[in-house]
Amino acid sequence: MLSKKIILVLSVICLACTSETSSPKLIGKFNVEKDLYLAQFDCKTDTDDILSVAAVATILNDPRFSDVKYHAVAGAYGIQEGLYVPPNDLFEIAFGHNWSDAHTNFEQALNEVSKVVTNTLKDGGDIWIAEAGQSDFSAALVKNIKSFLPTIDTKTRVHIVQHSDWNENQATADDLTYVKENTDYIKIPDGNVVGNGSAGLYTEEKVNWKSYITDLHLVEVWEKAFEIVNKYNGEDGRYNNPAIAKGGIDFSDVSETCWIYGFNDLKNADQFFKEFFSSNN
Repeated sequence: MLSKKIILVLSVICLACTSETSSPKLIGKFNVEKDLYLAQFDCKTDTDDILSVAAVATILNDPRFSDVKYHAVAGAYGIQEGLYVPPNDLFEIAFGHNWSDAHTNFEQALNEVSKVVTNTLKDGGDIWIAEAGQSDFSAALVKNIKSFLPTIDTKTRVHIVQHSDWNENQATADDLTYVKENTDYIKIPDGNVVGNGSAGLYTEEKVNWKSYITDLHLVEVWEKAFEIVNKYNGEDGRYNNPAIAKGGIDFSDVSETCWIYGFNDLKNADQFFKEFFSSNN
């Protein structure tokens, strides 16, 4: 018969093993085993979203993110005026089949995303939305969740991260109010500013991204992004992004993604590339 002392030791070991097994795999706040990352881009009328797509693709290409479940949305815009910046060729390269086109067909995109989101929620995962744009698409998505899964508490299971006052001001007012009341809505400091608590991903100085990015797929992504940016920045009344016009770089909307994954201490674009360059080599 085992002594009480031996039984106690074995019990402690078993508890330790159980604890270790049950600990979720986290990247920042994101549970890799269960959660879904939803990257939404307005692409209207600022070309910064185009570079933000490339930066998000860079993060997702990192080996640390190989098991992250994600989906992207193009055309998640609000009431702002100005022409759209066509991003589809870039989205195809950056995200493969894991994206939806809300600009061409809002309802189809909403149905596609709703399916992915509800499956994640039913499997016990949370939704993390990086709003590189306005809250109109998010509001429609949350309404679908409540309709399809009425027992889900969206205040605790759906997290929306927003960094921009301008994005909030250009959202349909009722939609912005709705997501603030019905989700875990998180407003972080503006990613256009350095040293404010968010990753500062805007600079009018030239950034030699080619000295960091050597992965052939990512080179293709960034080259396509700059091709689109150089064609459409300030064109036909679109917003003329000052950083891009001066040869700099602006992917400030990625500050939200950095916050979700625990990289909000990245000071600037150079640090961003160094972080994800070093882990890809």
